[in-house]
Amino acid sequence: MAIYRIAIGAPGEASHPDALRAALAEFFSMLIFVFAGEGSGMAFNKLTDDGSTTPAGLVAAALAHAFGLFVAVSVGANISGGHVNPAVTFGAFLGGNITLLRGILYWIAQLLGSVVACLLLKFATGGMETSAFSLSSDVSVWNALVFEIVMTFGLVYTVYATAVDPKKGNVGIVAPIAIGFIVGANILAGGAFDGASMNPAVSFGPAVVSWSWSNHWVYWLGPLIGAGIAALVYDNIFIGDNAHEPLPTADF
Repeated sequence: MAIYRIAIGAPGEASHPDALRAALAEFFSMLIFVFAGEGSGMAFNKLTDDGSTTPAGLVAAALAHAFGLFVAVSVGANISGGHVNPAVTFGAFLGGNITLLRGILYWIAQLLGSVVACLLLKFATGGMETSAFSLSSDVSVWNALVFEIVMTFGLVYTVYATAVDPKKGNVGIVAPIAIGFIVGANILAGGAFDGASMNPAVSFGPAVVSWSWSNHWVYWLGPLIGAGIAALVYDNIFIGDNAHEPLPTADF
């Protein structure tokens, strides 16, 4: 099982140049993604004078996030693996594909990238609010939790199938676009209910800058549970111990 391949990492890993470069790549990828995704929502608010969300606005948000994530994963893939999501990093950790120490570096970089993107958006738009994720009316926290679990399961399952599986072959070429597509599709499915985060860092940046933390825990717990289930299911059933090829790591 994947669980016994979990590794803490060597003490020097947190300061190794390769690990720091990978974390920096995650920072910039997250900045690119959040600036495009959150920025599309702010642009919609400006165009509609903060009007109600419309189907066209939902489609626009789905496209912005799908395109932005496609690029963010692509530019980080050769350096950090292009996680661009603490939930993806958590899933990779459970599958033995990244050490705990490197994963913590990724998390810090991802969260900082999201916060910086939101600060830049607030400055560039003349002080417009970076809206935190929130639940729609008549949607309970448990409804939203299920949405986040299922949507993030789909995302991390896609990551494993197209980017992690050593048997992926040529399908690895389309991994970034497949990952972007599943996020865009999930936003179309869940955006009207809870915003469809699937990514704790994407929720964290707007929450920090707007200082709005209502039900924020849903956007951490749901994605982490969904990612964990997807990683354990795909790794144990479809990859297996014999076929597993861990990602290359530097010597520490």
